[in-house]
Amino acid sequence: MIIPGWGQIINKQIWKVPIVYGLLGGLGYYSVHLTKQYHDYRAAYYNLNPDTDNDLRFGPTPSYIPGDANLRELRNIRNKYRNRRDLVYVGIVLAYGLNIVDAYVFAHMRSFDVSKDLSMRPRIQPAITAQATPGISLSIDLITK
Repeated sequence: MIIPGWGQIINKQIWKVPIVYGLLGGLGYYSVHLTKQYHDYRAAYYNLNPDTDNDLRFGPTPSYIPGDANLRELRNIRNKYRNRRDLVYVGIVLAYGLNIVDAYVFAHMRSFDVSKDLSMRPRIQPAITAQATPGISLSIDLITK
């Protein structure tokens, strides 16, 4: 579980490893981009807001954001980047979890026989229960031909 894709390698499904790393890498790169944008707009919002101190607590205002920008618009853009970044974090967790579930399920289903020679033999017969009362027992045998 610690190394993404290791379960797919063990299960001899190596073709899935690039998909796992591509998905996790792409989401990770996008989260870094969104975090940088969020930090830029957060700094601009606090630096251009007349109600806050001019201490540059979050760094200087980036040069691509104009000094006369609308504060409400800056706040909305900042919140948009933060929400998208948080959603990408959820996507990373889900992708990692899906990787784990895929490897686990395939490892347990590997020995499951799905050949065409399977058949079923149902049997219904009278039986006596543990309380010595009459009953019916149903048993189904899966057999190979």
